[in-house]
Amino acid sequence: MSQNPSRTKKIVVIGGGTGLPVILEELKNHNTDITAIVTVADDGGSSGIIRDHVNIVPPGDIRNCMIALSDMPKLEKDIFQYRFHSKDSFFSGHAIGNLIIVALTEMKGSIFDAIRLLSVMMGVKGKIYAAADEPLSLYAEFKDGTVVKGESKIAKGRKKIERVYVKPLDETREAVASRHVINSILEADMVVIGPGSLYTSILPNLMIHDLGQAVIDTKAEKVYICNIMTQLGETEGFTDAEHIKVLHDHLKAKFIDTVLVNTEKVPDEYLNQQADEEYLLQVRHDFKGLREKNCRVISADFLDMKNGGVYHDGKKVVSELINLISNIKTIC
Repeated sequence: MSQNPSRTKKIVVIGGGTGLPVILEELKNHNTDITAIVTVADDGGSSGIIRDHVNIVPPGDIRNCMIALSDMPKLEKDIFQYRFHSKDSFFSGHAIGNLIIVALTEMKGSIFDAIRLLSVMMGVKGKIYAAADEPLSLYAEFKDGTVVKGESKIAKGRKKIERVYVKPLDETREAVASRHVINSILEADMVVIGPGSLYTSILPNLMIHDLGQAVIDTKAEKVYICNIMTQLGETEGFTDAEHIKVLHDHLKAKFIDTVLVNTEKVPDEYLNQQADEEYLLQVRHDFKGLREKNCRVISADFLDMKNGGVYHDGKKVVSELINLISNIKTIC
């Protein structure tokens, strides 16, 4: 393909959960063409109830990405994010934004058209795609041979995971991504994976066969943002290199080019006072193991302690991504 160094770089970010919006919110402040690809395997909370009742993709992660990329005033964002605390069993726990996404999906006939319309209304900078146009079920096969269905049930088993995979409601079919998702990956200059729960936010996207294959095939720089903390029932005791091994094993290819690793220590007083026992230990480093997997390693202080939790510092992470992509030859 011909090179055009002056054009805006295309960055695709793949994931779900709380990690993805942190990166998107900062990326929108840079001159980049952003595409977010969001998991559709979430089956917990408001999203899970909605997917079970009306059989559309779970809207929660999509809603959070729209807020991250939107230029709406704070009050309007707060309304969109407002979650009912009513004792009414129907409304309790539902975010207004989730209900709006459901209504627009019904009105327009597809989640793709619903997101596109809402993106215009909300002044979203970039594109947001559901990883698939239908809700998918996530399955985990454990080391002991047992299998569990449902994203929200996997970590509760507290067993070592052998592999995860996804299936649509009609299990005789294979899960597929839309052409918009595939094209965005193949045309990207950089594909960013994470941060997010390895088995329940990242891999549900990559296990859609044509999506995973597109990630392997694209000429884009493939960057993995390694989690700061391990997760009970998923990555207990994992090193950063073990996160990469799981990704490579699932796609049967060494596809990650660069890994971003946080080297700042999480304060002991925070670890000792954790009310949420899901995240207890910091990911250990194995730089030799990362290099053996043919990964470029960018290690720095990416830690951001806020709201009683451990997060990636969006500004620092995106600064590294922009620096990296600025030194990559444009592929088209």
